[in-house]
Amino acid sequence: MNRGFYTIMAAQFFSSLADNALLFVAISLLTSMNAPASLTPLLKLSFVLFYVLLAAFVGAFADSLPKGRVMFIANMIKVFGCGLMFLTVHPLLAYAVVGFGAAVYSPAKYGILTELLPPEKLVPANGWIEGLTVMSIILGTVLGGALVSERGGAFLLGMDLLPGVNTNIDTGAEAAMAVVVGIYVLAALFNLRIPDTGARYEHQERNPGKLIVDFANCSATLWRDKLGQISLAVTTLFWGAGATLQFIVLKWAERSLHMPLDKATNLIGVVAIGVALGAVMAARMIPLRKSLTVIPLGIIMGLVVTSMIFVKSVTLAYPLLALIGFLSGFFVVPMNALLQHRGHVLMSAGHSIAVQNFNENLSILTMLAAYAIMITLNLDLDVIIVMFGLSVAGIMYLIQRRHALNQREHDSLGLIGEGKH
Repeated sequence: MNRGFYTIMAAQFFSSLADNALLFVAISLLTSMNAPASLTPLLKLSFVLFYVLLAAFVGAFADSLPKGRVMFIANMIKVFGCGLMFLTVHPLLAYAVVGFGAAVYSPAKYGILTELLPPEKLVPANGWIEGLTVMSIILGTVLGGALVSERGGAFLLGMDLLPGVNTNIDTGAEAAMAVVVGIYVLAALFNLRIPDTGARYEHQERNPGKLIVDFANCSATLWRDKLGQISLAVTTLFWGAGATLQFIVLKWAERSLHMPLDKATNLIGVVAIGVALGAVMAARMIPLRKSLTVIPLGIIMGLVVTSMIFVKSVTLAYPLLALIGFLSGFFVVPMNALLQHRGHVLMSAGHSIAVQNFNENLSILTMLAAYAIMITLNLDLDVIIVMFGLSVAGIMYLIQRRHALNQREHDSLGLIGEGKH
């Protein structure tokens, strides 16, 4: 890996670190407002909304400028979203603006990998980026938990970094947001150091109607591709399930393990550690050509999730959540690399990542909305966990069946082709 790759990794790490810490600051703000419990998963829903709404446009934007510059602009949008929280704008709206920046950021973040690296390095690169992203989730989760705790708030308010200057930061929440803004600014500084890969794409369409048609064509192309459709289906399910599991674990920690929010964030960190380990092992063990062999692990992961209902102690919770994370990381990294490779072969990097983001975040919207409805209906948490785990396992099984059918069709076409000769 070259120096530019590590600069991208640093920028991604700090941007993701701030995203994850900010989520728990926003959750704490909702709690302090005595907001209904159903609003908590809607935070993540508001964050991913622009991934879906802007999917047809952010790919073209990512391909229209050097991707380091696109990432810098996106981080500045995130800083603006944090600023709205300082102005007491509702957390759902402010976090949606941060999500707008993230939606702009993502196609550039992943698209630059295909410009910078050859196909055979995409699985290791994805292992790095997913592993580092998960590390940022771990640290961001722990940091967010620390920032929203009483001790964390008191510590920050007791610091005087600018003697004699009135910063107008008077509450623990404001101090926490100031830390998050500082991390976003640090990520933006790394963005400025990302090298220009020299990749240039043909003139990007600016007509909204034509962009939507072009996006629809790209989406259809990827879903028709025998390898693209399987990898896209798996990553789409993974991100929807992962976002929902995050909130299920927080509620499970509160109900079954009797843990407050600042302690429950540690459980999210444990899942993330498992994902990081799985991602690293997949990067070392699974070459691109064998990516699809990991599909059965998705079925196993869904079944393991259902066992959460039997766990009532923190001692057992840690290894269980680490195992769930490990299985997730091991099967998603090869799928993500395969999807990036197929997208790069079939269309431009920015457009393929935009299609991926649209599908994955539509899955997040759908699953989080379903979870919020279940919470509003006061459905028993154990029932929600079992429904969630079995749904993941069942969908992964159907994806496996589809892949087997694709292989049989490919083999039969090969035999027909041989017969013609």
